[in-house]
Amino acid sequence: MQIVQYPARETWEELLKRPVIDSSSLFETVRQVLEEVRKNGDQAVKSYTQKFDGVKLDSLVVTAEEIETATKLVSDDLKRAIETAKNNIRKFHTQQLQKFEKIETSPGVCCWQKAIPIEKVGLYIPGGTAPLFSTVLMLAIPAQIATCKEIILCTPPDVKGKIHPAILYAAQTAGVSRIFKIGGTQAIAAMAYGTETVPKIYKIFGPGNQYVTAAKQLVSLKDVAIDMPAGPSEVEVLADETAVPAFVAADLLSQAEHGVDSQSILITTDKQLIDTVQDEVALQLENLPRKKIAREALKNSKIILVRNLEEAIELTNIYAPEHLIIATKNYRIVAESIVNAGSVFLGNYTPESAGDYASGTNHTLPTNGYAKAYSGVNLDSFMRKVTFQEITQKGLNALGNTIMLMAEEEALQGHSNAVRIRLSNEKRRTITN
Repeated sequence: MQIVQYPARETWEELLKRPVIDSSSLFETVRQVLEEVRKNGDQAVKSYTQKFDGVKLDSLVVTAEEIETATKLVSDDLKRAIETAKNNIRKFHTQQLQKFEKIETSPGVCCWQKAIPIEKVGLYIPGGTAPLFSTVLMLAIPAQIATCKEIILCTPPDVKGKIHPAILYAAQTAGVSRIFKIGGTQAIAAMAYGTETVPKIYKIFGPGNQYVTAAKQLVSLKDVAIDMPAGPSEVEVLADETAVPAFVAADLLSQAEHGVDSQSILITTDKQLIDTVQDEVALQLENLPRKKIAREALKNSKIILVRNLEEAIELTNIYAPEHLIIATKNYRIVAESIVNAGSVFLGNYTPESAGDYASGTNHTLPTNGYAKAYSGVNLDSFMRKVTFQEITQKGLNALGNTIMLMAEEEALQGHSNAVRIRLSNEKRRTITN
């Protein structure tokens, strides 16, 4: 990890840059796949599945029999763990349900809002080196709470055409409607455009590699909504002399093992902590099965020594981390000053892993600094807010002149006339009567 001591303020922006991947040919490759799937549906999906995943599929659909078999392969201990996580995620997201009251903004003018679920949502769950069944829970449970009518899931098969049993079990228990053996760009295309087998959906959720991310960005331009821009996973630990070095090191490594392009940042006010954390990182790294991946990610990672907590907080808000762990003496007070972060973990005994799995909060979060403008996935992500209004004749009589004046100042006479004709009609009715 690179160590930077007391960086000058003018260097902060450069210092906090994320790892950059050369994507010069990426978008063109993705566009080709998207267009092919759009034109040729299932045939193209199967062709790319054979090409990219090395498996020839007769059917893209996961059957009930496959789900039943998978359920038997998941240990009872893991089932109990998934159940615990599911219950906590459900409790947290259920609390996000809102009740909107009607409000009379002026006499005779009544306005209100209604939350309506997105009817068809698609969840993408990566395959690769780690079966992210936890992400199934994080996406499917709030979708179910929102009462989305159709919740489909796409995830890549292995070379035998199978899906990891834990993913299938989690999908079943979380309320997924249908599951498809499709990964990568072709999965995003299938959900965005629809095929003979895969329904066209209205919003796509879920993480993925650079190809999946690029595909989501491209289809979101005109075809389908997406949850958020996404990139490699990241964590920041903000620590002072009260932080436990072994805990800090473990948190940095837990993020580093995600992928070679992940980033772990330690911002600290305590110079002595740097050496002890480095020693712990080296020690713990050797015991990680994914140490090769983590070691590469640590090359993108930094330890930054600052003069005081005020600087640490300012740096943090500029970086806008996906995950932020605050391991300081007065962590609740420090947290009050944090405005840019995806999810915040308070104190020495709150690892980022808790949010990833079972505390109840959602782990699908904005990366790459997008926490300055985006929220993580929540119940609202699966809802639309529709506004309603009702105006009585008396209400329009009172508000009409305001509307007409504003419309005419914007040179939109048709808008003004829509009000004037109603007021004139009311006058005519009054005269007639």
